[in-house]
Amino acid sequence: MEVNRLNSILPLVISTAKKAGEFIRSERKTFSSDKIEIKGLNDLVSYVDKKSEEIIVKDLQTIFPEAGFIVEENTRSEKKEYNWIVDPLDGTTNFIHGIPCYAVSIALEHKGQIILGVVYEVSRDECFYAVTNGGAFLNEKRIKVTTHETLKDCLIATGFPIYNFERINPYLKTLEYLMRNTHGIRRIGAAAADLCYLACGRVDAFFEYNLNSWDVAAGALIVKEAGGKICDFKKGDDWLFGKELIAANSKVFEQFSSEIISNFRQNA
Repeated sequence: MEVNRLNSILPLVISTAKKAGEFIRSERKTFSSDKIEIKGLNDLVSYVDKKSEEIIVKDLQTIFPEAGFIVEENTRSEKKEYNWIVDPLDGTTNFIHGIPCYAVSIALEHKGQIILGVVYEVSRDECFYAVTNGGAFLNEKRIKVTTHETLKDCLIATGFPIYNFERINPYLKTLEYLMRNTHGIRRIGAAAADLCYLACGRVDAFFEYNLNSWDVAAGALIVKEAGGKICDFKKGDDWLFGKELIAANSKVFEQFSSEIISNFRQNA
């Protein structure tokens, strides 16, 4: 896709993310626990997720009708050469419990590459966005990852496993190492926000498994455009659909990724 078209689409996608975010913000004021549905073990959803997705899909069909959809709540499912990858409410558990970090995540994928990404963190009214080779931004200001060179100077973000506990031992081993060798660990509860916080320098690195493409697609592009690096748990590129991701600033990426990869390889 031409850069000019990507740049013309971007403001429309931002507007769509904010529209869905405004709906989510409004519904949070009157939301009650009897509106929760269970999709699987510790996997929660509500009408807010589904309605937000409907709002987003409707707009995206108008913005770029040639594209297909990969969406969390299955309100639309149709893969094409270009695909919108959508998480209508990343951090649903936070939202349900009234904890203020949850986001709308929208990405555009072409042949396995993310070429546009928008993450709108609802509770702080923060919109992160990027297009390929265009830099990364937060509310119109350019952002960059940190330049810390050693893990001892770094703050780490992660997501705790909520299902598939077969890899819990290497995960806990990694946590112990990071507890002893960094400024600390934060579990924010929304992978899209984790990645954006890495992109703007609030944390220095992030890792998690049990991820889906809609959790990471937009945020990963924003990290890359902010100067960060990304890989899977084998130091490869299968992070979009491979359900695992390591991300960090370029200075500590080798040290950080090597520690995680070593722990998970030993416990495979």
